[in-house]
Amino acid sequence: MLAPGQEAHVTSQGPLTTEAGAPVADNQNSETAGVGGPVLVQDQALLEKLAHFNRERIPERIVHARGAGAYGTFTLTRDVSQWTRAAFLSEVGKQTETFLRFSTVAGSLGSADAVRDPRGFALKFYTEEGNYDLVGNNTPVFFIKDAIKFPDFIHTQKRDPYTGSQEADNVWDFWGLSPESTHQVTWLFGDRGIPATLRHMNGYGSHTYQWNNEAGEVFWVKYHFKTDQGIKNLTAGEAAKLAGEDPDSHQRDLREAIERGEFPSWTVQVQIMPAADAANYRFNPFDLTKVWPHEDYPPIEIGKLELNRNPENIFAEVEQSIFSPAHFVPGIGPSPDKMLQGRLFAYGDAHRYRVGINADHLSVNRPHATEARTNSRDGFLYDGRHKGAKNYEPNSFGGPFQTDRPLWVSTPVTGGTGNHEAPSHVEGDDFVQAGNLYRLMSEDEKARLIENLAGNIAGVSRDDIAERAIGNFRQADGDFGKRLEAAVQALRG
Repeated sequence: MLAPGQEAHVTSQGPLTTEAGAPVADNQNSETAGVGGPVLVQDQALLEKLAHFNRERIPERIVHARGAGAYGTFTLTRDVSQWTRAAFLSEVGKQTETFLRFSTVAGSLGSADAVRDPRGFALKFYTEEGNYDLVGNNTPVFFIKDAIKFPDFIHTQKRDPYTGSQEADNVWDFWGLSPESTHQVTWLFGDRGIPATLRHMNGYGSHTYQWNNEAGEVFWVKYHFKTDQGIKNLTAGEAAKLAGEDPDSHQRDLREAIERGEFPSWTVQVQIMPAADAANYRFNPFDLTKVWPHEDYPPIEIGKLELNRNPENIFAEVEQSIFSPAHFVPGIGPSPDKMLQGRLFAYGDAHRYRVGINADHLSVNRPHATEARTNSRDGFLYDGRHKGAKNYEPNSFGGPFQTDRPLWVSTPVTGGTGNHEAPSHVEGDDFVQAGNLYRLMSEDEKARLIENLAGNIAGVSRDDIAERAIGNFRQADGDFGKRLEAAVQALRG
């Protein structure tokens, strides 16, 4: 099936294929176990696409290459045992060591900090039951809802294979043909698209995750990290000036604040949805392009995150730090979010390629309160830590054994395998929440949003690409589209 707007651009190149030449039946939807179910490993088009994408650049990260990090503590301030059996969330006042890596998404390792881009917010909890990684952003939503589209999306943000530069045509062609991006693009080109510092922005888990308690009850959860320093942003002009004068502005600010003893902190909140609510909620609660309105599921304060120690070596501790949303602990698990399902594979695979198969042996990545007991041996960076212990299970020599208790509760699925779109919900379209966000803005915020978007869209070389992009914002809000169209026309003459 062609994506909206593609009908006029069909060429005679023939069908899209896998690397082996087999035709790809669906490049928009991952194969799942029934409608709304988890993604299947048998979807080799998806796995090949993600695995190939992870190996397209060496040695820096494909995305989130430009980063800064710091160590800190998470302190639980509310009893949440009714919702999760996670040990590090078991007792009010309990503290857990953490490492937080901030990053821009699209820029290379040598790019400037003060640019318009989402910021990665990757948080590692060194819990007594192993490491728990929460890999999010400074926005509660994202551009796409299915991981099969992620390599295509990032290709539009990176340098064009012919010109060697980022091209407005590529960016807006993809966004225009992917209406689901409208909400995140509205975030990105608004005031929060360029935070003044890493300390003055919020963080979000973004995805929906599962919490389960001792009784086996399931809850769906979203994480929010609200900055205690207050929100501060840069205008496009301020950012351009700062990026040229001090490309390392965000990294420098974070490091120097901690050196001064001004430890940045965030108030940690969660939204909690009983599992039974998900099927009939007004939109798909596992759709990464949508937020849960606070009136439906009010945020509950559960803790405080503080950063209080700088790394001693940036390469060893920031660049070689690895995070994976597949790193769960008992009481926490995944949801059927199709972007999350793809990331469960892609992040670990990227780190095994980029840092090495034994990257978890490095100090910043090792569990603190427990030893990793696996049967994995050898390979790059292997330190011989297992000595002569047997490397198979089961064995009769006192080796590690399975617990027979899964970390999370299984998700019921129905239906046949296939490349399914997400299940339908009453408010499932791609424009409602983007329009709501626009209408929440003050007049000054709207004016800056329009100016930022128009300046970018005006660089597109083809009228049809510009018109399709503007059309998405028009569907979100009539005034939004009308003002944007007029601003683009004025710039394009």
